[in-house]
Amino acid sequence: MQTNILQYLEATVTRCPDKVAFANEDTQLTFSQVYDQAQRVGSFLHSQGFYKQPVVVFMRKHPTTLTAFFGAMYAGCYYVPLDDEMPRHRIELIFGTLQAGALICDETTAEMAKELNYQGKIYHFADMLRAEIDKPALAEIRDKQLDIDPIYIVFTSGSTGVPKGVMACHRSVIDYVEHLCQVLKFDENSVFGNQTPLYFDAYLKEVIPTLKYGATTILIPKQLFMFPIKLVEFLNAHKINTLCWVVSALTMISAFRTFETVKPEYLRTIAFASEVFPIKQFKLWRQALPEARFINLYGPTETTGICCYYEVDREFAEDETLPIGRPFGNTEIILLDENNKVPALGEQGEICVRGTRLTLGYYCNPEKTAEVFVQNPLNNLYPELIYRTGDLGKMNARGELEFAGRKDYQIKHMGHRIELGEIEVIVNMHPQVRSACCIFDNEKKKIALFYTGDIEPAELTGYMKGKLPRYMVPNVTKKLEALPLTPNGKIDRNGLKTIYSGK
Repeated sequence: MQTNILQYLEATVTRCPDKVAFANEDTQLTFSQVYDQAQRVGSFLHSQGFYKQPVVVFMRKHPTTLTAFFGAMYAGCYYVPLDDEMPRHRIELIFGTLQAGALICDETTAEMAKELNYQGKIYHFADMLRAEIDKPALAEIRDKQLDIDPIYIVFTSGSTGVPKGVMACHRSVIDYVEHLCQVLKFDENSVFGNQTPLYFDAYLKEVIPTLKYGATTILIPKQLFMFPIKLVEFLNAHKINTLCWVVSALTMISAFRTFETVKPEYLRTIAFASEVFPIKQFKLWRQALPEARFINLYGPTETTGICCYYEVDREFAEDETLPIGRPFGNTEIILLDENNKVPALGEQGEICVRGTRLTLGYYCNPEKTAEVFVQNPLNNLYPELIYRTGDLGKMNARGELEFAGRKDYQIKHMGHRIELGEIEVIVNMHPQVRSACCIFDNEKKKIALFYTGDIEPAELTGYMKGKLPRYMVPNVTKKLEALPLTPNGKIDRNGLKTIYSGK
């Protein structure tokens, strides 16, 4: 029985040691190189006395960064991915929470690492590779490891301004990967194009299946996501056939008429997550790639990334949204209303998740952990945790789960309860709108709409007045050259609030 993520790598390296596992535009690492480097890093950390501790991996997005992750696991530690894209203030807040004794840097981050307010030991990745592999020590560490031992911490935004560190263990990641691979039908011929930064958990969708099957993951240069034609040409040059991207990265390609110039020649599987895919943009993708499979994924970091999926199997009108479908195997979705009861069919409830893929909670934050990892209110017979996502959902007549927005995106305006996502769906239907997002000024009780496209605000406002009730028409409509994005590629609502306030 598999109990450790590293068993994927160890099985694969015996089958295809010389196959490329991870690459970017100028570096390739085979499975044997990944295995060798990871064991050297693990042996080095062990020699320095690190065990069952957080190890910060502060490196640029690069294939070697992944081997540093695995190296921390070989040492019996858990890695914490950071990089120089992150604001210095945020990094130092994370350091304050972690109190980590070891930080791994590379030649691009070494100087910045010295300047940060970090109190532990700083090690250069290249120096760690000179360590001798200590097989007996690594074997002893493995003998003591359990599947409930943590393997990483990724930090998400906290409501108090202090980032929250979500901890995942071997068991939850294995459960996640096994069911994800089954649904998305990955195999040894999968060539993944990685879009997300490595300091989020989203990269797991590509990296761990690569270890499992002996597939290949290509790390796509960040700058290409500003040039959609060059991006698609990169996909073709590297024969990338599988994408697991955030929606905004996909719509960036379709909204700028890229398919009129070049189409992805090899894509067969396109999975997407993190945001609602506007149907107008989704249809452009399906028209361009009619033989490809499209899978809508849903899940928060606290459930080891993804817990629901829907493979698109029918046509949708532009005022509809794609369902998030059904839970993966060994996972249950429970909808709970304000009274902790299951709502009637078609009625909204908070999406709650039960199953093995729940993470361990928040690092050094038992109070916040206890707020959202709670006893299942439908079970008073024995201890059973569920995770309260803060997302709203409802079941449709087909038995599919539909995402209905965030609890904190619901507003009260002019005496009516409004879901901001409903406004965004209508705006995104306009043929001259590329993307749109709403925020709410709670102090002035105003809805503000930001969008990109070829239509002027006054004309768009007239369009909305013909499609929406008066109380849902935004009070402010502002056209931008581009919507601000988070490092993960999602629309940055906090950034829009800053633009709105003029600060």
